[in-house]
Amino acid sequence: MTEDGLSGLDEGEVQRALAQWGANELPSPGRRSLADILAETLREPMFVLLLAAASLYLFLGDLGEGVFLLFGACAAIALVVVQEARSERALSALRDLAQPHARVVRAGARLKVPSRDVVPGDIMLVGEGDRICADAVLIAGDLLSVDESSLTGESSPVSKRMARGQEAFGEIPAPGPEASPLLFSGTLVVRGQGVARVTHTGVRSALGRIGRSLAEIDHQPTPLQRTAGRLVGLLGLFALAFCGLVVLAFGVFRDDWIAGALAGITTAIALVPEEFPMVLAVFLALGAWRLATDKVLVRRGAVIETLGGATVLCVDKTGTLTQNHMRLVRIWTKDGVADVGPALGDAGRAAVAHAVLASSVRPIDPMDRGIHEAATALDLPAAAGVIERTWPLRPEMMAVTQLWREGDARMAAAKGAPEAVFRLCDLNEVEIARLHEIIEVFAKDGLRVLGVAKWRGGGAFPESPEGASFEFVGLIGFLDPLREDVPRALEEARSAGIHVIMITGDHPATALAVAHAAGIDATRAVTTGAALAELPFSTLRQHMLHGRVFARITPDQKLLIVEALKANGEVVAMTGDGVNDAPALEAAHIGIAMGRKGTDVAREAADLVLLDDGFASIVGGVRMGRRIFANLRKALIYVTAIHVPIAGLALLPILLGLPQLLFPMHVVLLELAIDPTCALAFEGERGSRDAMKRPPRKPDEALFGPRQLLSAAMQGFVVLVGVLALYAHALTELTVEKARGAAFVALVVANLTLALVDAVGAEGRIFDSERRIYWIIAGALTMVLTLVVASPWLAAIFHLAAPGFQYVLLAVGVGLVSGAWHWPLRRLGLLEVRA
Repeated sequence: MTEDGLSGLDEGEVQRALAQWGANELPSPGRRSLADILAETLREPMFVLLLAAASLYLFLGDLGEGVFLLFGACAAIALVVVQEARSERALSALRDLAQPHARVVRAGARLKVPSRDVVPGDIMLVGEGDRICADAVLIAGDLLSVDESSLTGESSPVSKRMARGQEAFGEIPAPGPEASPLLFSGTLVVRGQGVARVTHTGVRSALGRIGRSLAEIDHQPTPLQRTAGRLVGLLGLFALAFCGLVVLAFGVFRDDWIAGALAGITTAIALVPEEFPMVLAVFLALGAWRLATDKVLVRRGAVIETLGGATVLCVDKTGTLTQNHMRLVRIWTKDGVADVGPALGDAGRAAVAHAVLASSVRPIDPMDRGIHEAATALDLPAAAGVIERTWPLRPEMMAVTQLWREGDARMAAAKGAPEAVFRLCDLNEVEIARLHEIIEVFAKDGLRVLGVAKWRGGGAFPESPEGASFEFVGLIGFLDPLREDVPRALEEARSAGIHVIMITGDHPATALAVAHAAGIDATRAVTTGAALAELPFSTLRQHMLHGRVFARITPDQKLLIVEALKANGEVVAMTGDGVNDAPALEAAHIGIAMGRKGTDVAREAADLVLLDDGFASIVGGVRMGRRIFANLRKALIYVTAIHVPIAGLALLPILLGLPQLLFPMHVVLLELAIDPTCALAFEGERGSRDAMKRPPRKPDEALFGPRQLLSAAMQGFVVLVGVLALYAHALTELTVEKARGAAFVALVVANLTLALVDAVGAEGRIFDSERRIYWIIAGALTMVLTLVVASPWLAAIFHLAAPGFQYVLLAVGVGLVSGAWHWPLRRLGLLEVRA
């Protein structure tokens, strides 16, 4: 049994309720089945063209060619479906990670469980910033203020009172304007803490009845994906039009409409870079999954394009740089300063006891937990009586006051920001000045300081604590140790050219002590919220060029800091965990919410959620973001580069009056190598060793801009010239089939070489153990190519023949040189293709 008599359900009761009422979730939209993925794939232009080519071959009676093309089309479709299904599984895993949680009491223990596991009858703990996950009745705690706009459309919060005695409720009605004890699924607690008994879950809740979900991850196509989709669509239309022209040219000038149809289809297939959308989808989905393994949950896929380019990280002190495990370590009373421990005197023990009276019975706040832990360690007796009323923190009074009742007796205590407690106790200026000296000493040692006061009693407690007579009890200091991995992560961020700004609501001296311990540049004075409020925006912009530590900052000032940094051209990542942090999170280029201590409303406003709340995870996310960006850029350069020779070799021989070089089956075989190379080999490339030693890329630098397009065009053009020259020369000495065989060998070798060189970059090692996927693909393609060239039956299907040993060596040489010509230049620093 818990201290307030609410022990909650046991495990057996929970399982029976789940069996009876089902999971507390709404039907999940947007998850694609295998059939959906297959249907979307079959609508792609390339697969339509492949099926058309196969049908044409079968119609002409070329059974071998038709069957091979059908097999190739099915294999290509299967590859795309497998990759899309892989992406969908990654997204599904992210949705599971993103599921909200609820705090419940079961069998007397406080637990954090997925919201889907909450059942009718559960005792649920709710507090400021929580999104209520089920309909419930408030049975204990504070008077809550709840935003019900998600259900009613009314923006003003409504008050919630505790249920009275044996007050009974049947089917819960719709939310109304009057104060009631009824809490509704999907609404947001904006003030207070309470205990509620769950009544309705899932589709039976208020939110379920209107069929809405507020916890979905947004994985809409990113701007780059939409652009790529439009590009492929336009190129598809262009390819079809060009196909018609080729057919017409063959028919009119060569009087060979069938050959024209095959050449036209081949050209059209070669012109469409259908890998672009697939590569982007796979990279972004698997990139989000990789980030999740680094404790960073992606809520909006578009942020992956931005993450690696962050130039400024604005981070909270508590819980991000520090462990968020508050230990009450020092106390000041009229008897002086004392450390918390067995030797603590009566005055110090009294201060802890009164701090307990001003804390939550079932603490959620780290300071409240620290106070309860200290009371337990000191063997202080449990508070007697029950809480009659709580006055939570308010902007105008940053202190919590609780009124207790034991029989006919009343007692009250308050704790909070020292300045607020000083006002409650009506201290004079001399007393306040003396106490500020103590606070300054505590703060310089990195301690967070609260004031504690007790009600003097006498008569009824007034309606507001400000009207009561309080006596100052003392100051209590909390130590929140620095996370062990913070100094190393900060050093890595500095090496990467990223400025780290610490923003806290704490005392300036506390902020400065933590900044020094962490390694944040604190050579300039700490900027306080009061000083910030006096700065014009233009001056603030100048100040943000050098300011690194900000203290006594309010949530609305976080937004002002973000806007000033953005105006300076910075790419801003901002962390936040509170209800009022949402505007700053939405305004930042990268909004980062805390997964453990963050409120639901902060998580809903953020692009990323830190699953462990740690600063090192942010830096790790930036590192992973740079890796994803670099590998995606490499893959897009490769896809574009290899399509230049494929399209050119399908078209130029026709324009030059040479025999047709490429047929549909050649392009299909190349596509079967290109797709897995992009989706597996490039995506799995590890990050560059100096990725976090480079400055962030410029905000306006495109993922695939003119520079990358030119690089791809140069690489592809050299392969095109090399293979076409080999083909033209071979035609003078060999039959058409043998010349085609030599050119196709050179093209395949150039394709594999180009993929390896683009993946390796300027610094990597070719024979790296992590590159085994590439070598598996290369080995498989080499075996297939050998079979095609050596087998007369397959050679006939591919319209080629073995060119002889001398020409095979020449073809391999041409492929290696044309595919790798730029790699030595990049190694020597003579040619830069930055990924």
